[in-house]
Amino acid sequence: MTQRASTLTVAGVLLTILVSVAFLVPVPYVLESPGLTADTLGSDISAAGRPTDQDVISFGSEVQTYPTEGELRLTTAQVTRADSKVTLFQALGAWFDPEDALIPRDVVYPPEQSAQEAQDLTRVAMTGSQETSEVAGVRAAGYDVEEYVLVAGVVVDGPSDGVLEPGDRILAVDGDPVADSDAVVTAVRSREPGDTIAVTVLRAGEPRTVDITAEETDDDVDGPRTSIGITVGPGFDVPVDVTFNLERSIGGPSAGSMFALAIYDKLTPGSLTGGEVVAGTGEIDYDGNVGQIGGVAQKLVSSQEEGATFFLSPAGNCTEALRAPVDFAQITVLRIETLEGAISSLEALAEDPDASVPTC
Repeated sequence: MTQRASTLTVAGVLLTILVSVAFLVPVPYVLESPGLTADTLGSDISAAGRPTDQDVISFGSEVQTYPTEGELRLTTAQVTRADSKVTLFQALGAWFDPEDALIPRDVVYPPEQSAQEAQDLTRVAMTGSQETSEVAGVRAAGYDVEEYVLVAGVVVDGPSDGVLEPGDRILAVDGDPVADSDAVVTAVRSREPGDTIAVTVLRAGEPRTVDITAEETDDDVDGPRTSIGITVGPGFDVPVDVTFNLERSIGGPSAGSMFALAIYDKLTPGSLTGGEVVAGTGEIDYDGNVGQIGGVAQKLVSSQEEGATFFLSPAGNCTEALRAPVDFAQITVLRIETLEGAISSLEALAEDPDASVPTC
């Protein structure tokens, strides 16, 4: 072999090594792709892919439920885990795959957030979506759900530290009954720092009144204000025993709307789906308002693969939904803003498949 040939051979080997290494270099993105789906009207599926003996949503034995038809499928998007990296090779593959999306890593996982913290947040969000969907779904089914005020947190070394506890149910402030969180905040802020405020709470079934000395607090959001060093949030007396059973690792808040629809469908006569496979997504609040989420295009792909004929999309996600690489002759994207609106559209379509309903 000549010196020139040897040089070219070595150069070729080095180039191959450099290119190979470059393709393995991590890039500051995460990959979002079509994920799992689950029929909220049916049985849960284990991590091994086998049906379990538990419904995704079940009710207490004393609760009147009704037969359902079709499917109401919650959908997910699979995102690169916080403790994993996307390589240049994977990123290039996603760039040319219409079913995948690349998202700046910092948008999904803030630099200061650990992998464990990221996992914990998704679990908390899923628990929150179940709580809000339970209230919204049961209310939509015609049940009276009483709202009250809970102590959500107590500031360490603040005026209420050692006096109030998370989970205390606030009944009154200075003898005046309070129906919601806003009423508590308004009552406290109407007083001056240094004032003694009498707060009546229910703890372990027993009412008690405690005196708390108000202080002034300040932050960049609300400015100076009177405070007793607590955060408050809503609590609810739901008259129906609802249990969520999901063995698979599904997190985040976006299943809320589909949970609520399944609860409504099971608690009311008639079929909400008309026997069709309906999939969807959307965060939901206690009042049944549906909020936009991420990954709707990838969720549409999964929905079409599951045979869905309708997909429920939050109104704020419509533009993204219509860019999904699916056959829109086979799957119709319904635009929803509230649980009530979603129910109305599905009931209309169950009665008449050609009914005029809001679409994206």
